[in-house]
This record gives sequence, structure tokens and C-alpha cells, in this order.
Amino acid sequence: MSLYDDAVLVLKGYEDQLELRQYYLDHLSAHPEDGLWKACTAGHVTASALVVDPARGRVLLTLHKKLRMWLQMGGHCEPGDATLAAAALREATEESGVPGLTLLTGGPIRLDRHPIPVPCTQHLDVQYAALAPADAVEAISDESLDLRWFAYDEVAGVADESVVRLVERTRLRL
Repeated sequence: MSLYDDAVLVLKGYEDQLELRQYYLDHLSAHPEDGLWKACTAGHVTASALVVDPARGRVLLTLHKKLRMWLQMGGHCEPGDATLAAAALREATEESGVPGLTLLTGGPIRLDRHPIPVPCTQHLDVQYAALAPADAVEAISDESLDLRWFAYDEVAGVADESVVRLVERTRLRL
């Protein structure tokens, strides 16, 4: 199965945000060759994961180097990614430096469509949650200015509404 086929199956199985889900599926249908890749200037599907430590009631956010915003880990799909979940887990591991992350079961937590600077127009982000092992130690990557653990109730004070909603939905899933 290709990454494209996996993305379509994942989205068809996602039972929330129905209008936005259909937008993603329409995008992939209109862009079967490049709708998952950075080269698609009409926008592309991305994968991200909120790194969460439920035992301590906290999440790990990255201060994004380009956007200068506190965000969950994530980014572009790569040719070696077999699934959207694998892309999200790869991105979370690379950007957090935390080995041994595992995705929360049940598929994506939510979808988030957001504009990005040219030449592309938008990211169609499929958002997962990744559970950190008890001994998690983070390490800043080249894509981050900083990494920091935030208590659930601190996120609204540092991050935008999309991250706040992701934390809320993740907590419900936990």
C-alpha cells in the first residue's frame, strides 16, 4: 500500500470534523501524484504528533525556528514514510530527540488546516499524539529554537488555538 492509499484510508476512517475531512479527501483526489509532498503548491498533507507525558500531566512543545511559535512536533511526509502515522512518529522523534515514543491508539486526534508562506498555500495537518516513555529526555533539533515541557493548563498561555485544541482532544482520548 502506498502512502497516498494509507492517507485516504486514514481520512475515510476518521469520524470527526467531517467537512474538513472531506476537504482533505478532495485535495488528495485532485492531487493524487503530489498532494502529500512539499512540492504541491496548492497545499499538502502533513503529519504531526503532540508528545505527551500523561503521568506528569504535561506536553512537549517545540519553539519552531521559522514560525517562532510553540507547536507540536511535525512536518512534511517523506518518500520513506509508509503511513501517515509513521510520518508523524518519525517527525516527533526527530524533533523531540526522545527515543521510544509510541503513538496513542485510535488514529489521528484531529485535523488542522492552516495557511503557510509562499510558494505553498496551506498545510493539511493530520495530528496524532505520541506517548513519551517515563524516562524521556528531550534534545533540540536543527528545526527548533527551544523545546520545553508545559503542564496541560499552561499551553493556552504560550501556544495558539490549534495547539490548545490538540491538547484538549488528546486529553479526552487519554
